[in-house]
Amino acid sequence: MSAQDFLVELGTEELPPKALGALGDAFLAGIEKGLQAAGLSYSAKQVYAAPRRLAVLITQLATQQADRSVNLDGPPRQAAFDAEGNPTQAALGFAKKCGVELSEIDQSGPKLRFSQNIVGKPTMSLLPTIVEDSLNDLPIPKRMRWGARKEEFVRPTQWLVMLFGDQVVDCTILAQTAGRDSRGHRFHHPESVRITSPANYLQDLRGAHVLADFAERRELISKRVDELATLQEGTAIVPPSLLDEVTALVEWPVPLVCSFEERFLDVPQEALIITMQDNQKYFCLLDADGKLLPRFITVANIESKDPAQIISGNEKVVRPRLTDAEFFFKQDKKQKLETFNLRLQNVVFQAQLGSVFDKAERVSKLAAFIAPRIGGDAKRAARAGLLSKCDLATEMVGEFPEMQGVAGYYYALADGEPEDVALALNEQYMPRGAGAELPTTLTGAAVAMADKLDTLVGIFGIGMLPTGSKDPYALRRAALGVLRILIDKKLDLDLVQTVAFAVAQFGAKIKPAGLAEQVLEFIFDRLRARYEDEGVEVATYLSVRALQPASALDFDQRVQAVQAFRKLPEASALAAVNKRVSNLLSKAQGNIASTVEPKYFDNAHEFSLYSAIQQADQAVQPMAATRQYSEALARLAALREPVDAFFEAVMVNAEDASVRANRYALLARLRGLFLGVADISLLG
Repeated sequence: MSAQDFLVELGTEELPPKALGALGDAFLAGIEKGLQAAGLSYSAKQVYAAPRRLAVLITQLATQQADRSVNLDGPPRQAAFDAEGNPTQAALGFAKKCGVELSEIDQSGPKLRFSQNIVGKPTMSLLPTIVEDSLNDLPIPKRMRWGARKEEFVRPTQWLVMLFGDQVVDCTILAQTAGRDSRGHRFHHPESVRITSPANYLQDLRGAHVLADFAERRELISKRVDELATLQEGTAIVPPSLLDEVTALVEWPVPLVCSFEERFLDVPQEALIITMQDNQKYFCLLDADGKLLPRFITVANIESKDPAQIISGNEKVVRPRLTDAEFFFKQDKKQKLETFNLRLQNVVFQAQLGSVFDKAERVSKLAAFIAPRIGGDAKRAARAGLLSKCDLATEMVGEFPEMQGVAGYYYALADGEPEDVALALNEQYMPRGAGAELPTTLTGAAVAMADKLDTLVGIFGIGMLPTGSKDPYALRRAALGVLRILIDKKLDLDLVQTVAFAVAQFGAKIKPAGLAEQVLEFIFDRLRARYEDEGVEVATYLSVRALQPASALDFDQRVQAVQAFRKLPEASALAAVNKRVSNLLSKAQGNIASTVEPKYFDNAHEFSLYSAIQQADQAVQPMAATRQYSEALARLAALREPVDAFFEAVMVNAEDASVRANRYALLARLRGLFLGVADISLLG
């Protein structure tokens, strides 16, 4: 079957830059869907997206649908006709479904049957509908109309190119009649551009100062920005999202180096970077020490004969932005950071839980409780907690919300606060997401956990539990943050005591009954998802959860030990034995003795198991005390042989009550050894 290349390009006014990539991908996906539904084969596909165009190139697209046959079975003959031989509704409905008269239906077999050979249609006739359907299905939240037209799209359309081989596809879509004339760069080549063939699309536009390939433009910008940064003896900050947005703003990218006055470097560099990136779409430069250079890179959409004019224009535009940041910084520094707490007394954190200042006071006390328990300083943690929310009331954070925590760090340093106290004001928000940076100081870790636990306890205490996808206070993220800090930084904190302290701070504002247990359950439940992501089996998590360790670090150490134990050849047999022992002990009548009496042994295998348990107990106790759980379980694996021999030779439920009770006590000792690490019975 013959094949031809197919090209469609829709020209528009400038498309929204943050949505350009998604629009292009969806356009291609919609066309692919239409081609597959029509049974049309092709060898390759490619999408192109630029500020004023979306295009798709399909290589070696079949020129004709293949012929196909349709065979449909209908109702049985007895259901299709009544006693007089008249057709029933079942027969008439089947004929209607097939789009033919009943006389054209085969009635010779046990069932009505419709067979038809369908001749494939020319691809050219199918393409308009495929393209139109794809455009209609684009993910556009709000479509617009322009002029007196009824058509709607994300932006006004200006032209349409549709070529199948050398032929123009005859159609009109979104008020544009298809042709072979595209348009070049708005300034460099405002004239129309004749597309000679689908395969020459990129080259034809390149001659008109348009790089239609998004990936090519992105790579060019990235490479040139790096080169210019190196020439300035710096490194460019190139967030992927900003690079994508800039790529979507230009058809003919020309990166240029600009500068600003060095006096602005007295302002926290994070504020300068935020305003230059977010508002102006500039790439900032850092020196070898990570300090901001008084230069930035802009990407022009024109190759100017006098680039100094473009550079000067951008420098004039950025100056007022940087001046604003400088003004806010100077205004805030006119007073001590601590005084901003006065404003926070009138800012509500949550109606039932009080003001933001109330929260800061609770965080201060809770951080002071946590700090010495993880090796930190209680006074510094308390101070950092008290200052933790102050910068929320500053002019800087009011203008640049992303500066919360960062602004506090700079203001605290300016006030002469200790380095770790200042750092904690930013580190309280860490980790800011999955895999994000953790606090570097113990003071910061204490404040970060105090802030998160206070929110968890408070919101749970007023009954506002997260449901489904709704979690307005980000309680799941808070719980995961606490766990990551404790486990990844290897901090040993008793969460039972800590949560109880947090609950007590709220007093009558919350309902304390069962609250601590509810919060702890929620926190440790988050570990299950963490371990699943790491490939740890649920049974391993549950075996440790059954013991309810109070420390997240201890919990994790036990989980890692059980995970290692499961790889041992003795693991499955010992898990099964533990399950059997657990079931036997749960059915035992009366209290199980705490001591084992060898005088009641009447089988050599009882002596062997008792001796093995005693030896294992002596070896394992110091291991468990120092949390060498992996070593402890590896040592307990040696019990498999005497345990197997015991169950083969000994009847646990002996007729003699004393013998039976003694055997239960022996098995309880055995189970107790494993319970020092985890409930291994749950692994079976």
